[in-house]
Amino acid sequence: MPTNLKSCSNCEQQFYESYAYCPYCGQKSKEELTLGILFNNTISNYFSVDARFFKSFIPLMIKPGYLAKRFIGGKRLLYLHPAQMYLFISVVFFFLFSFVANQQARDIDTSLKENFEHAKVVMDSISQKPLDSTQLENYIKPYTDNKEALGLTDKETQELDSIIKNKSNSKPLFNSGFNQIKIDSLINAGASDKIIYKEMGLDENASWVTRKFYEQALKFYKSKSGGSILKRFYDTIPIAMFFLLPIFALLLKLFYYRKGAYAYHLVFSFYFFAYLFTVFSILLLCNFIWANFPGWLMGLIMLSTFIYFFIAVKRFYEQGWILSYIKSSFIVLFFFTLLIPITIFLGFFAFMYY
Repeated sequence: MPTNLKSCSNCEQQFYESYAYCPYCGQKSKEELTLGILFNNTISNYFSVDARFFKSFIPLMIKPGYLAKRFIGGKRLLYLHPAQMYLFISVVFFFLFSFVANQQARDIDTSLKENFEHAKVVMDSISQKPLDSTQLENYIKPYTDNKEALGLTDKETQELDSIIKNKSNSKPLFNSGFNQIKIDSLINAGASDKIIYKEMGLDENASWVTRKFYEQALKFYKSKSGGSILKRFYDTIPIAMFFLLPIFALLLKLFYYRKGAYAYHLVFSFYFFAYLFTVFSILLLCNFIWANFPGWLMGLIMLSTFIYFFIAVKRFYEQGWILSYIKSSFIVLFFFTLLIPITIFLGFFAFMYY
């Protein structure tokens, strides 16, 4: 073998030693694996933002259905791959959204702790000394004024008024389903969770799901923290998207079953969801910059996403305007109908595993 030739360590093809890159696969001829190179390759492969991204971004935002149609038509190297574009933009969105999620979690925790502490002060005060009518009115007023925010019904508010006026501790302050004063006493006394579960009403023959629910309920009651539940709920959304996006593509396939294989509809879905996450990211940035961002403007922007989808469907599937509008409306309706049970399940999962 000639001495001026060498074999590529990747594709094992031979080329001249003077070449910096293999002419067959493009790998560097002399590159030792270091931590920096490994990290750079990982970022480049999964989150690369090259010229194709900038060529794809403007059409994505102003030309509904254009990128999907071009990709299906064979222009697959000129623009960023749909899955890669979706992944990159979704990562940016969830990074920005994490700041909102953390702030909401802190706000919920602060509000809950204030309500529980105020409730404790009320119950401690009325159990120590008699109260006149003015003091009674001052204690009940925060609950009557904020009964909607606290989730209290008119009946529960009346019961609360009766409890305070009669200095009774036989009923819970909030509609938690168990005697909170007694539970607080057991917690302060260091009672085991098993004893507390029994006092909360847990049956000895209860199923695993019921036991888990009581476990999480007691955990919540002890911590007085709802923010961690909300954060767990938000954490499940990126995972849920791996199922929701293919479901959306399946709906497209059902409505346009003669318009290509399932992969065609998946390409359309990747680009459309990339557009959605771009819009959501812009809205988050607007809220960061403009604290009182108008709600009507946000609603108008959200409405525009449906108009975008309708136009994208019309261009991609090449059907009439009326038929495209009808189909896109039903697709959105069915998708949101599916979102309701999925959201409930995610909320239940977040509570059970926070």
